[in-house]
Amino acid sequence: MSEEFYTVERAAHRLGLHPKTVLRFIREDRLRATRVGRSWRILHSDLDAFAGVPRAELNSESARATCVLEIANLSPERAGRLMDTVQSAVNSRSVRPSPVQITTAYDAGGRQLKVVIIASPGDAAALLQLLNAWLEGGR
Repeated sequence: MSEEFYTVERAAHRLGLHPKTVLRFIREDRLRATRVGRSWRILHSDLDAFAGVPRAELNSESARATCVLEIANLSPERAGRLMDTVQSAVNSRSVRPSPVQITTAYDAGGRQLKVVIIASPGDAAALLQLLNAWLEGGR
C-alpha cells in the first residue's frame, strides 16, 4: 500500500500555517519528515498524526497504560519545575501514533504532587524513567 507524500508548502496550506513554521516543526522533530534532495516530504499519516486527526482504524493490539505517581514532601517551587519538565518532555518528543495525556495536581497543604500519565506502555515507561531520574537527581 503506497501512501501520499506532502511537500512543505502543501502541508503548510493544509495546516493553515506558513511554510517556515512547518520547517521549524520539522527541525524541532515535532513533525516527522524525510529529506529528498534539498526539500522535505511528509507522509500523509504523519501529517494527520501531527494535526490530531483520529486514526480511522484502531489496531486491535493497541494498549494504553494509566499510571499515577504520588510524590510527597515537595515544595511548590520543585513541584512547578517537575510539572514543567514533564510537559516539556511530552511536547518535545516526536509525533506518536497514540497521544500522551498528562495531568498534574499539587496539594500545597500536604506538599504532595500527583502526576497521572495515560499513554502507550512505552511512552508511559519513558516518562516514568524521566521522573525517576529527576527525583533521584535531587533537582
